[in-house]
Amino acid sequence: MSSTTNARGAQGNDSLNLDFMSPSESAKDLQKPSGFLEGSPSESPGLEKTKGITGFQTLVHLVKGNMGTGVLGLPLAIKNAGILMGPLSVLVIGFVACHCMRLLVKCARHFCHRLNKPFMDYGDTVLHGLESSPSLWLQKHAHWGRDTVTLFLIVTQLGFCCVYIVFLADNLKQVVEAVNSTAVNCHSNETATLTPTMDSRLYMLSFLPFLVLLALIRNLRVLTIFSMLANISMLISLVIITQYIAQGIPDLHSLPLVESWETYPLFFGTAIFSFESIGVVLPLENNMEDSRRFPAILYLGMSIITSLYIIIGVLGYLKFGDDIKASITLNLPNCWLYQSVKILYIIGILCTYSLQFYVPAGIIIPFVHSRVSKRWALVTDVFIRFSLVCLTCLMAILIPRLDLVLSLVGSVSGSALALIIPPLLEIITFYSEGMSPLTITKDALISILGFVGFVAGTYLALNDLIEPKHPHSILNSTMTTHMSPL
Repeated sequence: MSSTTNARGAQGNDSLNLDFMSPSESAKDLQKPSGFLEGSPSESPGLEKTKGITGFQTLVHLVKGNMGTGVLGLPLAIKNAGILMGPLSVLVIGFVACHCMRLLVKCARHFCHRLNKPFMDYGDTVLHGLESSPSLWLQKHAHWGRDTVTLFLIVTQLGFCCVYIVFLADNLKQVVEAVNSTAVNCHSNETATLTPTMDSRLYMLSFLPFLVLLALIRNLRVLTIFSMLANISMLISLVIITQYIAQGIPDLHSLPLVESWETYPLFFGTAIFSFESIGVVLPLENNMEDSRRFPAILYLGMSIITSLYIIIGVLGYLKFGDDIKASITLNLPNCWLYQSVKILYIIGILCTYSLQFYVPAGIIIPFVHSRVSKRWALVTDVFIRFSLVCLTCLMAILIPRLDLVLSLVGSVSGSALALIIPPLLEIITFYSEGMSPLTITKDALISILGFVGFVAGTYLALNDLIEPKHPHSILNSTMTTHMSPL
């Protein structure tokens, strides 16, 4: 794949790299809206040549595309909802998210058939949906819809980068603090007091040079190497984490079945963050040998994902109770096996940063290049990449709590892309062709649910940031850890 591939390339040859895409949020690398603030088409001329992945490969990509940092925050999310309300809510959100993915595919197929186009991305589907609406005002401003999707995607991807920086700092800080107290035998690991080190925000700054170097990589072939390394390290880490939390679960009848409504929006934001992979469905459906099987693959894949989320979230909360941290890796014992898990995840997330960064860079840089002289192209390219990395690092320093960053990103952009837009898109697309009142009501309720989560989750996260209920947890989420022997 050429390094000159721009934001439109996701629908074409870029889709061939599905095997190497990083977990969870990086699945959205495949969904890059084209022509930022412009009206260029998104279809790739060589699209027909890229078709050919099997149903099993599609299932693997879909499952892998949801497994990332979000799953590590689900135990704390379950705590914010309650041991009964949490799993039930994850089940409902998983079902609704799956349904919204199906709606997006349905609308994209509709416009592909109507306009005789082989493929259509998220942004252009919204564009054509607004153009076909009965409202003249929406038709006139249809490009706003595509640009809105593009902006939400930029916010989402840069938000992921902020999450990664906080995650890297928290986990590396704990690894360094645990060096002097790390046991060799994990089966006799005793409670340890970690040796305090520098502030977690200084760890964030220490990663900045490495992140800048990774952001300067423009060749997707090079990035796929980092992605493969990230996939392997994360898979090994998740297997080790799951086997640990599944054993020796204490009897915790005191855990509340339903938590206070005041903390529920934080759960909602984190859960949406974890399920935010709606951008992967169109590229996957387009590249299947038999796209008619995609709905069944989608339902099966989302069922597996939702089940894994519930299992990891519930087991993690049961294992650690009220002591659960923003990332379950921060609760692991101080022995070399589980310290290596943190190191592996650090490597995986560090490698994934460049992939997540590729999306906003691929949208913003071409837009700027079209408005400056060619002799300044290289300078502006480097300057924009450096500035965006510094921006993500600055935002991570300003919001050093992983749980709040997860909830903010999920509530703001996740709710819009996954819950609010797809149901409204279905109404706009098919209203003139006749829709039952029940379908319209269903779509309206889903969009309202997403909007309420958007407002409540964002408000609560910002409010907790400004007036924290637990001030001691803001600067360092890796404070002294108290763990019982295995």
